[in-house]
Amino acid sequence: MTDEASPVPGEPIKESTKTAASTAPTARLHTNGSQPTTGTESNGLVPGAPAESARIAPLGTGPFGAAAAFGGAAARNESVAALNTATVAAMRRKLVGPNTAVNYDTPLHIVRGAGAYLYDIDGNKYLDCVNNVAHVGHCHPQVVSAVSKQMSILNTNARYLHGNLVSHAEALAASMPEPLEVTYAVCSGSEANDLAFRIARAARPGAEHVAVMGGAYHGHTRLLIDMSPFKYEGPGGEGRKPWVHVLPCPDPYRGLHMDGKAAARAAIAEAEAEGGRICAFFAESILSCGGQIMPPKGYLADVHAAMRAHGAVCVADEVQCGFGRAGSHFWAFDAQGVVPDIVTLGKSIGNGFPMGAVVTRREHALAFSNGMEYFATCGGCTAAGAAGLAVMSVVASEGLQARAADTGDYLMARLRELQKLYPVLGDVRGTGLMVGIEVVDGSMAKHHAPSVAHWIREAMVARRVLLATDGPYANVLKIKPPMCFGRAESDHLVEQLSQVLAEGVPEEMAAYDAAWHARGMPKTVKPWLLKL
Repeated sequence: MTDEASPVPGEPIKESTKTAASTAPTARLHTNGSQPTTGTESNGLVPGAPAESARIAPLGTGPFGAAAAFGGAAARNESVAALNTATVAAMRRKLVGPNTAVNYDTPLHIVRGAGAYLYDIDGNKYLDCVNNVAHVGHCHPQVVSAVSKQMSILNTNARYLHGNLVSHAEALAASMPEPLEVTYAVCSGSEANDLAFRIARAARPGAEHVAVMGGAYHGHTRLLIDMSPFKYEGPGGEGRKPWVHVLPCPDPYRGLHMDGKAAARAAIAEAEAEGGRICAFFAESILSCGGQIMPPKGYLADVHAAMRAHGAVCVADEVQCGFGRAGSHFWAFDAQGVVPDIVTLGKSIGNGFPMGAVVTRREHALAFSNGMEYFATCGGCTAAGAAGLAVMSVVASEGLQARAADTGDYLMARLRELQKLYPVLGDVRGTGLMVGIEVVDGSMAKHHAPSVAHWIREAMVARRVLLATDGPYANVLKIKPPMCFGRAESDHLVEQLSQVLAEGVPEEMAAYDAAWHARGMPKTVKPWLLKL
């Protein structure tokens, strides 16, 4: 049997069946109930009508015939690839929503990816240190093959039985502690967190408030923007809603907000004072947009205990940190010794295929099953299942969790050596391939230095190394690359960063940050754009 004969896990296709299906005419039942005829005798709509007059084109052709349809698509793809950077930038400004951001002061025109690298239209090669969506590497051949094969056979919604959805759900459940066993398939991490809130509300009738971490980001829906301090405290944000209660983000670097039990009790007391009850506590197991923050040991266990005593459901947002990225554990919540009630997944789950998932306890799934159908048009589609299974297979077969642990330890050790030379690298933190470098002014006060962080980011992209800045004050360089990133890539990153820092921080960047501090560090202001 050839590879093509078994393109989908759990859905074997015999070679003889495939051949027959591709060569034999299809029998159709006439609408008048007469005996079926073959496609050579009827168009399937009008008894006896020849195929040439069919109002539906034969299988495998477009409205203008196979050659014209596919030739046109190929020609269009070639013309898209030929668009120069100035044209693409102008078209984007005109045709794409104005607040859909692009990275870097001079946006990159990226046309190809492979492993831990991206390539621009001029063939320049960039080390990608930030795209955790391409979890097992850009364009990993096993994932590409699984999705393309499935797309060539069938891609439809989850209202039909198919092995991919259940096999992927089985694999997810097997990777998690009991009693996390029921999966809902969705199309993104945002959709997963939105659904998790609905499930929590169903599991805790009458409780309508939510608790989150300071600096948290859980997604882009209206609900999730209101639940995400990272968004509602920033530009365009509307501030905290009365039904949202925030636990200050732990700051191990400065020794602040380290008591999870006290933080949880304060949030619960605030909700009760407003006449409400908290239905769910949401937390990224490692806060990414919050600044690559690792909560102190036992922090989440203390918060979970307090929240459950109040009657709340505990949700682990693993959208950015799951699937072995933490190195020490497949799921980052395991490092805290907790078992959540709901786990949300996205980004890396499909290596760039748009998908996500919610995994929960059966009791919560039953509470949510109140008679209203749950359906996401593309959530759980057959191609998504193929992508998800392929990602989990690659993580296991290539030992990527162990690689993340080794590479992360090596990278952080090298960064800490660099930190001794350059005080602006205030803190190096993380686990596995989820690393943060907090950039400060170099003083004992550890003042946030977002302008300096921005300057480092831009200087690094000029050296073809891609970093991102994040955190509530945008002063944390975050490193969360594809999991194929190794020691050689770590060496290149550190060497380039060393050369940038050796140039010396421009005086104006320090001045921008000082002026911003004098204004009270407003989160709505980019200090490097201030007029001094």
